[in-house]
Parts: sequence; structure tokens; C-alpha cells
Amino acid sequence: MHIRRSNERGYADHGWLRSFHTFSFANYVDPNHMGFRALRVINEDRVTPGNGFGAHPHQDMEIISYVLEGEMEHRDNMGNGEVMRPGDVQRMSAGTGVLHSEFNHSKENGLHFLQIWIEPAKRGIAPSYEQKAFPTAERQGQWRLVASQDGREGSVSVNQDVNLYAGLFDAGEQAAAPPSRYAWLHVVKGTIDVNGETLSSGDAAAFQPGETFSVAGGQAAEVLLFDLA
Repeated sequence: MHIRRSNERGYADHGWLRSFHTFSFANYVDPNHMGFRALRVINEDRVTPGNGFGAHPHQDMEIISYVLEGEMEHRDNMGNGEVMRPGDVQRMSAGTGVLHSEFNHSKENGLHFLQIWIEPAKRGIAPSYEQKAFPTAERQGQWRLVASQDGREGSVSVNQDVNLYAGLFDAGEQAAAPPSRYAWLHVVKGTIDVNGETLSSGDAAAFQPGETFSVAGGQAAEVLLFDLA
């Protein structure tokens, strides 16, 4: 198990946006942390009320958004317009090219969300969009599949051989990790115990094939687990 602590991440403060970068992104470049397998970006973003990312293009990237607090308004040139809330997972396959914007939907409250980029298995596909809600009860004390290549079990589908699980773990709750190849575990918030190590909000751990691990809730933990080829 290789641990990457929250305070080792890159950081950018743009006033309206404060962002932590798990992997190299924009002006933060770390040759030792360019990604993990097909997982390329995990940005933890906080956006002030009424602000956001204006219309901008992407191409050949699988982009997943995961809201922690607040409301995020999405618009794109495919005609989609949605508001995301905690528990929602949004997937946008940029493919041959897409133009989109993401804004804090509220004029009073902050927005806190994760932006995740996954390199696609196939390039040049038609762009597409999908958003689904995953209730707390489906994630509490267990792993819930929220994204997969084939969209099974009601998950959103991604153009890559990856399984993304979300779990909520309070004190006394524990769960073994689902079978995985390469695994990247990211603590969204709270604290958990992983194989005897305490991980807190923003911390992550990488696992090689064949390594087994389990998580035990410490304090209101929310966790994402990537199973990667």
C-alpha cells in the first residue's frame, strides 16, 4: 500500500476557486504523480457562490463529477442542462469534442466537488453525457458501484475498463474491498482505517494487483475506490 497524503497534493487558489490536485494538473507538475493507470485527474474543487467554469472545450477524455456539498449546474453543447447535488454522479465522454460549463448553482452557498478525468479506451467516439443519483442508503456501510465500462448494476457507463465504487462508513462499519486489479482509494471526507493505517480527507492509497485491503469507518467517512486494468 502506497499512501499519498492530502498535504502532498498540488494546490491552486484563484479566489473564486480553490483546488487541490492529486495528480499533475495545469501549473502543478510532479513527474512522480502524473496519474495512476488510466486515472489521470482527481481535483478537489471549492467554488464560491455564483461562480464557476465558463464554456470550455474537451476532447478524448472521460470526465466524472462527484458533488460533496452544494449544487453544481452543468450545461453543454449537446443540449444537456442539469443541476447536480450530493449523491449524484455525472459522466461526460468528450470524444471528438464537447463544449461545456460548470457553475455553482447557488448565489449564497459554496460548492465542493471532485472532478475526475479518466483516459478513454477508444478515441474519437461521439460525445455523450449521463447523470444518475445514488441514495445514501445504497452507499452506507458498503461499496456501491457508481461507474463501469458496461454500466452494470445501474452505474453510469465509461469508455474505459474501470470500476468506480463509492462508500460511506461510520464508526463500527467496515467492508472488504471488492476484487480489484490495480486499486486507487481516495478519502473524500472523514477518516477511515485501511489495513491499520488512518487515512483522512484528501488522503489516498494505491494498491497493486493481488493486494487485499479493507476499510473501517472512523468518523463520517466518504470514500471512492477505483478498480483499474
